[in-house]
Amino acid sequence: MSFSAVRAAGHGGKVEEARAMPAEVSWEMLDKSRFFVLGAALFSGVSAALYPAVVLKTHLQVAPPPQAAASTAAAVILRRDGPRGFYRGFGASLVGTVPARALYMAALEATKSAVGSAALRLGVAEPAANAAASAAGGVSAAVAAQVVWTPVDVVSQRLMVQTAPAAAAAAHYRGGADAFRKILLADGVRGLYRGFGVSVFTYAPSSAAWWASYATAQRLLWRAVGPAHHDSRGAAMAVQGASAAAAGGAAALVTMPLDTVKTRLQVMDAGARAPTLAAAARDLVAEGGWAACYRGLGPRWASMSLSAAIMVTAYEFLKRLSAKEGSL
Repeated sequence: MSFSAVRAAGHGGKVEEARAMPAEVSWEMLDKSRFFVLGAALFSGVSAALYPAVVLKTHLQVAPPPQAAASTAAAVILRRDGPRGFYRGFGASLVGTVPARALYMAALEATKSAVGSAALRLGVAEPAANAAASAAGGVSAAVAAQVVWTPVDVVSQRLMVQTAPAAAAAAHYRGGADAFRKILLADGVRGLYRGFGVSVFTYAPSSAAWWASYATAQRLLWRAVGPAHHDSRGAAMAVQGASAAAAGGAAALVTMPLDTVKTRLQVMDAGARAPTLAAAARDLVAEGGWAACYRGLGPRWASMSLSAAIMVTAYEFLKRLSAKEGSL
């Protein structure tokens, strides 16, 4: 029985809680082929729209002191590389988007469904079961996606910053395939997975907190909006977008120091001896104090908040588009 079915089978207070939100489209209700094909197209477009902010954030994180303002760094990229500078490495990133998103969505939905159903059967209250299922789904999704995302990040971030002054002595690449080949020849598979541990350490708890916060914020906002608006697409988009933006902004703030250290480890020149996570963090703090850990916070906060609002609104819409006939 699915999470939604178990939830609907509740009595008394559990039924009232279920009515506080519109019906959710569970993993069992999805046409998987339609879900993955539409999802690949949808999220590729969203990634293209948000990629310039990722490039800007990466430049700020690896730049030597003194720290330039985000607007100044953006102007330098535009002057040096033109508009193409904001899309360096995008091809490599896009290649990884489809399998990574597929892994993320499958792990998220399957885990949410399994954990949510198990929690309800054990007598856990529906709001707590929903939050726990979302958190567990977030962890499994983040770990699964990093298997693909870490090599993609390493390649795309090297391409992003290779024209920056700080990368003048680094190897230069003719494209994603060339970067992949040179990194693999210099460092082996291990070079492509630089920062994998810190990526999981950063994104697994962040994803857990994000999805749990999103589920809780949604519940609170729907309670304020009221059942009369459950069938309103406009209300649904507003509630989902606001909940996602708040969760995304908080996650960006909390995970920023680890993300900065991870980025520095990943953009090191091929063949260079990678420092430990602790050593990289000490070097960063010695270079610019604790403020250095938050370089690029503005673009990352804006990108994650906007990305979260767009991604989740699109994701929820995607799930409804992909629902099997008669399942809603």
